[in-house]
Amino acid sequence: MEFDELPGFRFHPTEEELLDFYLTKTVLGQDTADIIGFLDIYNHEPWDLPGLSKIGEREWYFLVHRESVLGRPRRTTEKGYWKATGSDRPIRCLMDPKRLLGHRKTMVFYRGRAPRGSKTDWVMNEYRLPSNCYLSKEMVLCKVYRKATSLKVLEQRAAIEEMVRAPNVTSLSPPMQDNFSFYDHQKSFNKFLFEQNNVVHKVEGVAVIEDEDSKIGYPSQIMGVGPIKEHYSELLSPKLALDWTIDSFWPN
Repeated sequence: MEFDELPGFRFHPTEEELLDFYLTKTVLGQDTADIIGFLDIYNHEPWDLPGLSKIGEREWYFLVHRESVLGRPRRTTEKGYWKATGSDRPIRCLMDPKRLLGHRKTMVFYRGRAPRGSKTDWVMNEYRLPSNCYLSKEMVLCKVYRKATSLKVLEQRAAIEEMVRAPNVTSLSPPMQDNFSFYDHQKSFNKFLFEQNNVVHKVEGVAVIEDEDSKIGYPSQIMGVGPIKEHYSELLSPKLALDWTIDSFWPN
């Protein structure tokens, strides 16, 4: 049974434990229970490393033999590179602050090639022993993890993905559809009345057509249709005459 399969087992070593126990003992050839394995992490992309680690849930640990290119450590992969951020931080013993245990270098992974790489949320802490150790340049211990992303950033990413997936079609909500439908019917009805009134006037030999704006409003609106033209009653009368009779329904 592996260590990480034991009930309640968690591997969360401190920086002092990583340097003073795991890295130092490994360099000296001493037993460390083989919890942290060896891997050339620069032959792999960071998102592949969790599956290659012997242990770890959100942080993954590796022992790495350092390789130099023109005197500088190689930190490039096939799809990107690791870029250092800030200066190295010294790690000291808590019980004896004067004792230097080693240094920590923090790096961020970038896709592409420098200097036009695209920054990712993959981070690596590289721990190395003090320079006075004769094996300090040959081996380092690396901790890889993903930087926590804020809820706001996650929501923005989700919104962008939703916009990309959504079809480029604008649709009206049901209430707006009803309003526009009613407006279209009202406009068509008014146009019909105007055309019919024009026909009545032409039949009677009237040369002047009433302006479309010359409308009067009844005391109340019928069915919410709005203003109705004065000659509407002529449409209901069987005779064609200029003088028309007001229906008794309407008040004088």
